[in-house]
Amino acid sequence: MSKTVRFTFDGEPQTATGSVSVAAALTGAGHTRLRRTDGDSARGMFCGIGVCQDCLVTIDGRPNRRACMTLLEDGMTVETQAARAPLSGPAPPRLKAERLSPDVLIIGGGAAGLAAGIAARAEGAEVLLLDERKVAGGQYFKQPARADAPAMDPQQADGAALVARARESGVTIVAGAEVWGAFDGPEIMASTATHVYVLTPRALIVATGAYERPIMIPGWTLPGVMTVGAAQTLWRSYGVLPGKRVAIFGNGPLCAQVALELSKGGAEIAVLGETAAPGWTQPRAVAAMALSNRALAAKGAGMLAGLRRRGIAVTWRAKPLAIEQTGAGLTVAYQAGKRHRQVTVDAVCLNFGFQPQNEILRLLGTAMRFDARFGQLRPDRSAVMETSVPGVYAVGDCCGLGGAHAAMVEGRIAGRAAAGGSGPTDKESAELSGHRRFQDALWQVYAADEPPGIEHATPETLICRCEEVTCAKLDDALKAGGSDIGAIKRATRIGMGRCQGRYCAPVLAAYLAGKQGRPLEDLSFFAPQVPIKPVDIATVAATEALLETPPADG
Repeated sequence: MSKTVRFTFDGEPQTATGSVSVAAALTGAGHTRLRRTDGDSARGMFCGIGVCQDCLVTIDGRPNRRACMTLLEDGMTVETQAARAPLSGPAPPRLKAERLSPDVLIIGGGAAGLAAGIAARAEGAEVLLLDERKVAGGQYFKQPARADAPAMDPQQADGAALVARARESGVTIVAGAEVWGAFDGPEIMASTATHVYVLTPRALIVATGAYERPIMIPGWTLPGVMTVGAAQTLWRSYGVLPGKRVAIFGNGPLCAQVALELSKGGAEIAVLGETAAPGWTQPRAVAAMALSNRALAAKGAGMLAGLRRRGIAVTWRAKPLAIEQTGAGLTVAYQAGKRHRQVTVDAVCLNFGFQPQNEILRLLGTAMRFDARFGQLRPDRSAVMETSVPGVYAVGDCCGLGGAHAAMVEGRIAGRAAAGGSGPTDKESAELSGHRRFQDALWQVYAADEPPGIEHATPETLICRCEEVTCAKLDDALKAGGSDIGAIKRATRIGMGRCQGRYCAPVLAAYLAGKQGRPLEDLSFFAPQVPIKPVDIATVAATEALLETPPADG
């Protein structure tokens, strides 16, 4: 039986059922406005995975708690966070500090990281896996927060089995662990609600996945506007719909999958807008998908058939133009082919591709190359997934979009190699090649006319959601002589907010490259720096104290 949890939000009593995040509980109760910005705008949950830092609330007097990453507890006092939270508050928790030196350290508990851990354990290595979320499984397998909840579908059941295999194999999983520092060695700094860790593994496997790209249009920062993945997390992990009436816009199969899932959950899908042309305009690519992986191709076809059975038509060649808060909800103006339309909904979900979470790899100095097709930096890797830094391996979508099935094969290869085992088998090489062919064909089918850049953004469009930098302010800095991304950052504060440029940096780098007629490379982006994500002073102080203490065997 799911228990009822009682809490307050801005002084008003609230209830939620089961194990849910604070963001899910508030969304289910109809509260989407979670904090105020310096410009006095309201913000809510956007990414759902702790990247954007926009869902900050004050919990039990402690500010800057991410609602999407904090599980609700009975009796919590949750408050909308002011633009500048007061400096005084409860005393910081006493954090236990630990030095650990596992044979293999894995960062990320998704498909790639779990597969890597199982493979490394099979070779006899001691394996420690850090996962930022409370429940392992990653974004593809998205496990329910309630341990006894039944699997929603075979995909979720497969994820549960993978997590169970990892635990049974002896992988030590530390949940709720945020990595905020990475130094040569490698030496990794991480923290949980109760611990700080300094980790010096013999081998490191980075499996941090990716996060979603939005489209920067007027209104994309409004409460109720979120990524498609955030809406999926609300439903698959917590059983909460993002709204009763939902609009989904983006590029790729995730949009169709989530539309079908939300519809089955009881939501009305007012519009499902896809920027690509219909698949039948790319017959060769569709055939290549089927030849590369019949099971996945059949799953995709079944998904589209499921949408048709529920009366959900895909609007092809669709692009949102602006979102406005109205009395009836969120009104989206969008273009479908040559026609302009609008729709009013409770929630707007956006996904226009993915960006690899490669900050750790860049901090460690791994060689990167720019993939112009996907607009991503990808690390150079060997056949066993080792980067240019010896002993540092990278697997899964942090290396560029490749899909969960390819990520698991890469994880097995890297896990075995990191533990001192053999290289890829012929079967693994063939599997990986097939998955990559499938992905290549898939993105030919879903090829969009243009990437979600800011070349046509209106002057008032926010480019940096954290520091509220508009396109007009950005162009003024360019006219004043800003010639590189660092100069623009200093002139406008773009990229200086809590998400540390994760959303604005890729589009700004592409915008500058286009203006200056030069190719993109690693140096085109903001320089990576520690802390990788915001971290409180108590964590830094506890870590410094640990570093100043000689090791027990020293």
